[in-house]
Amino acid sequence: MDPDVRATKPGVCSRCGMKMVAGLPDPVEYHLDLSVAPRAPKIGQKARITFGIHDPWKDRPVTHYQVVHEKLFHMFVVSQDLKVFVHDHPVGPDEDGNFTYDYQFPQSGMYRLLGDFYPDGATPQLIAKTVIVPGKPPAPPMLTRDYSTKDTENMRVELKTDPEQPIAGQKTQMYFHVGPVEGFEKYLGAWAHMLAASDDLIDLIHTHPLIADGGPQVQFSLVFPRARTYRVWVQFQRQGMVNTARFDVPVKDLE
Repeated sequence: MDPDVRATKPGVCSRCGMKMVAGLPDPVEYHLDLSVAPRAPKIGQKARITFGIHDPWKDRPVTHYQVVHEKLFHMFVVSQDLKVFVHDHPVGPDEDGNFTYDYQFPQSGMYRLLGDFYPDGATPQLIAKTVIVPGKPPAPPMLTRDYSTKDTENMRVELKTDPEQPIAGQKTQMYFHVGPVEGFEKYLGAWAHMLAASDDLIDLIHTHPLIADGGPQVQFSLVFPRARTYRVWVQFQRQGMVNTARFDVPVKDLE
């Protein structure tokens, strides 16, 4: 799940809690086929999204998966104006190896759907697909730096970064201060989940804390690949309630 985490002996990943596995194969991207019924979904009406995963060698349906953060398939939905954000878990796999999810698209325009899954005998997969909902598209996002403190469902979330001005291609340490910590608990096996999306929706990054112990400080280490502004959604759980905070992080080229 976090391929940059390495160990010299058996154990669990310090970042996501998964069992460490020896001798992983070289990363190869699997085929993710996405279909929507109806093919032209309407705003506010239920559409069934089907994800079909096939191996990259003989294009055979994949039917066996590793459980990652308590689920077999993590799905993110992000609209092109970056106002819609969903993190949920399709049902499956069925006898054909497909996962399905019913969703009502709230507005027209382009959506990016990110599938996060781990086929048996392979490496973790993170694959994005596009869905178009007919109608007038929303205005493109005009993001500016937003590190302001966020009051979420039952937590307060603050952000600082090091360096203060993130640089493309270099590590950025992201320090989140959360509270109250009474009742702070792991969400899907991790102290936090993060999705970072570039303002043009080309870059989509799903990651977990580098350092977290249930206290008020949660640290992520992230490499933003390009000089863009990124919208960052970070999720925590307290007293059984999922909190989602979002921040906008401008990333510059190295001068």
